[in-house]
Amino acid sequence: MRAPFARLRLIRSAELDELRADRAELAELRPALTEMEQAVFDTGDSLLRAQDTIELLRKELTAARDDLAYAHGELEILRAQHLLDTEDRVVLRALLRTARRQSTRTDRVFVLFHYGRLHSLHSTQDAAESAAEAEGAPRSGWTTTAPGAAQPPASEVTWRVQPLRLGGEQQ
Repeated sequence: MRAPFARLRLIRSAELDELRADRAELAELRPALTEMEQAVFDTGDSLLRAQDTIELLRKELTAARDDLAYAHGELEILRAQHLLDTEDRVVLRALLRTARRQSTRTDRVFVLFHYGRLHSLHSTQDAAESAAEAEGAPRSGWTTTAPGAAQPPASEVTWRVQPLRLGGEQQ
């Protein structure tokens, strides 16, 4: 067995001075090293927070894209609805113009008789004939008598359209 001091080394004074200088330099560098270790730790912590923030921003971006796609779809629906509304307004204006033209006062009505009994009143002869046809009258064979001409007895005629002047005067 060897003695515990068998490993002694002789150091020259110049080497000892160098070791002491190195030790002093190390003592001076220790706070800088500690500061650097803290900076590395802080950087790692900042990196983790940045990664969390990036992930959150990605989720928010995905949600914003979804919202944008939904809004775009709604916009397309609203555009289509607007076009339909515009078309509806055009049709309604045309109908209104037609109704205004037709609302001028007529000076006569067309009376539909069935075997001499009053069946219905109509604004046009075509409307009266259509009503009779809806009740089963033939689509052809309508005759009209001239104003003042003799008409066959009402009981002999199945369907008759007779124009009457408003105000009670017969035409």
